[in-house]
Amino acid sequence: MRRHILISAQISALIAAAALSAFWAGPAAASTRFLAFDARDRTTQALTRGVTLEVERGLFGATAVRNLFSSTSRGSASFTPGGPDAVRRTLPAGASESGVYSIVQEGDGRGLARALCPGADETWVVVGRVRAGRPMTMHAVGRWSDGQHRHCVQLNYDYRGEWATQPGSSPARDAPAAYGPN
Repeated sequence: MRRHILISAQISALIAAAALSAFWAGPAAASTRFLAFDARDRTTQALTRGVTLEVERGLFGATAVRNLFSSTSRGSASFTPGGPDAVRRTLPAGASESGVYSIVQEGDGRGLARALCPGADETWVVVGRVRAGRPMTMHAVGRWSDGQHRHCVQLNYDYRGEWATQPGSSPARDAPAAYGPN
């Protein structure tokens, strides 16, 4: 009899855990959006033209940028969240952007990093909260062989729209590099 009660209690605990897991995975689960932006000024136009950002929205509205795709030509780069504190300290006075992302140096990421910070050993981008319908500013910061972190460029974008995609797809994921002047 005791064994039957113990097994019944274990099954009830598993059912409760599954129900709680389904509750948290529902509306609070992360969603992925692809937001497109047009270059607002000549510097931004010369370096990146238009971009589409793959943005993951997590719990409580927090956002994280995962990938950048060229909107006007073929090319993409992946980002990894985080970077040294020195990256934020190099931003111009009054800059409110705080999301630091390292540009992954594989594939097209190397070309993007070189276009944004020529000669840097490592390159990061710093963005604010990316939201639909709002302009966006992105800063590029590099670290040179002497160990110094320097602000490379400020990129300014106007919101263009959101891509309608099928689950699991993304724009131009396998496209070759197309950053900066050829």
